[in-house]
Amino acid sequence: MQVKKSGETSAERSFTGAARRAQIIAATIETIAELGYGQTSFARIAERAGLSSTRLISYHFAGKDELMSAAVAEFHEHIGRFMAGRMAGVTCARDALRTYITALVAYIADNRARMRAMMEIFLNFRDEGGASRSYDEGDENEVLGHLQRILRDGQRGGEFRDFDTFVMAATVQRALDGLPFLLEARPDLDLAACAEELATLFDLATRSGP
Repeated sequence: MQVKKSGETSAERSFTGAARRAQIIAATIETIAELGYGQTSFARIAERAGLSSTRLISYHFAGKDELMSAAVAEFHEHIGRFMAGRMAGVTCARDALRTYITALVAYIADNRARMRAMMEIFLNFRDEGGASRSYDEGDENEVLGHLQRILRDGQRGGEFRDFDTFVMAATVQRALDGLPFLLEARPDLDLAACAEELATLFDLATRSGP
């Protein structure tokens, strides 16, 4: 239960609440990464976050489903900021495609625990019909749409050959999406080398002319 401090302003309460939510979400991601989705409970999260009671979690999140949704939303925001920073200022389509690939691999390399947690959520956070509650058609269209825009720009500018942009975008994204799973089997995988190999592979696959 959250106790209002004497003299605390609404802005201060809002800031305190946001900080507490962020603390809980961070602890949730760390717990899932270490223990797995099935072993993650409010008790485990409270212990990791140093909270005195699970009621401090329940005050901010109605249940595990809401907490998982918040963790996924935080992940999308986090990776979105990272990718936007890396893509800023890139102009030509060939550079944009290479930067997208190498930046996403760099994010995976620098956020292994976070990616492991998201992989656990993706595989286990599902509705009664078995559909994923962490990734839907809208997410898919947004991710592939961004890549398709890069590819179409390259085709219009003569940098890329003629090909089906949806098929190519999906192939690029699936190659990148598979890396966190590959890391589970090959934790010593050289991701920097993977990034360069994938960037070269898709540059050769898309470029116009020799």
